[in-house]
Amino acid sequence: MVRAMDARAWLGLEPTHNPHRWFLPVTPGIATSQAFMFGGCGLGAAIAALEGTTDRPVVWATAQYLSFAKVDSVVDFDVTLAVHGGKTTQARAVGHVGGTEIITVNAALGKRSSPQEQRFTDPPLVQPPEACPPRERSSMVPDSLDTRLEQRWALPVGSDKPGLLARGRVGVWTRVIGLSDNSAATLAVLGDYIPMGIGFLQGGNTSSTSLDNTLRVMELHPTDWYLLDIAVDGVANGFGHGVIHIWTEAGELCAIGSQSCIVRERKDGRQRRVAD
Repeated sequence: MVRAMDARAWLGLEPTHNPHRWFLPVTPGIATSQAFMFGGCGLGAAIAALEGTTDRPVVWATAQYLSFAKVDSVVDFDVTLAVHGGKTTQARAVGHVGGTEIITVNAALGKRSSPQEQRFTDPPLVQPPEACPPRERSSMVPDSLDTRLEQRWALPVGSDKPGLLARGRVGVWTRVIGLSDNSAATLAVLGDYIPMGIGFLQGGNTSSTSLDNTLRVMELHPTDWYLLDIAVDGVANGFGHGVIHIWTEAGELCAIGSQSCIVRERKDGRQRRVAD
């Protein structure tokens, strides 16, 4: 049986004696099949560090990916509080391996009372996870982030095309194995699946490298499965752009994400530097 952990332990993020510094050993379980830290795990760790330092929940966070962190390296996160008000904190977390900056995250944190809460978008109508077909693993690497997620292509009600919700829109149910809580860090990991949506829509003939990842947290709701509702707006000049809505099984909106990424035709599966 897999031991249930909170997101910080699931990612492997550790505190130091300095409340503004954290470190993340890059293990295969938070890495891609190419043995680099998965971008969403980097943002998730930065969010966990920001929340741990400020003791406030993230409202939004945006990551810029600058380089790759290899498996067996250690990413140090330094948290800076730019503005720490009575209700809201503006802060940043910079992750680096030695002298190389890997990821820069800017964020706002806090919680305020609201006189009226509303939602103006609805989840797609899809079959429940147990009625949907599994998503095939893209790699046979035995130990990677891919092996810690269970995913199923969402089957729209009245359709026989798993995964395809509409033109340019992809849906996949996702369950995080061994996770005990629902947190912004978890949502950050799941928000990094727009590149998967691009690959799906292009018949699996492309791979993508994230340039950024922005997460806007609506509200944390308990759920076993998350529905990743991915809308790819387009691919042009070698770059792809899209938006993701993350829903619970009950149709509650947890977060909205957006990304731009480098899109390449699949050849030998090698991953290149972001600057290429």
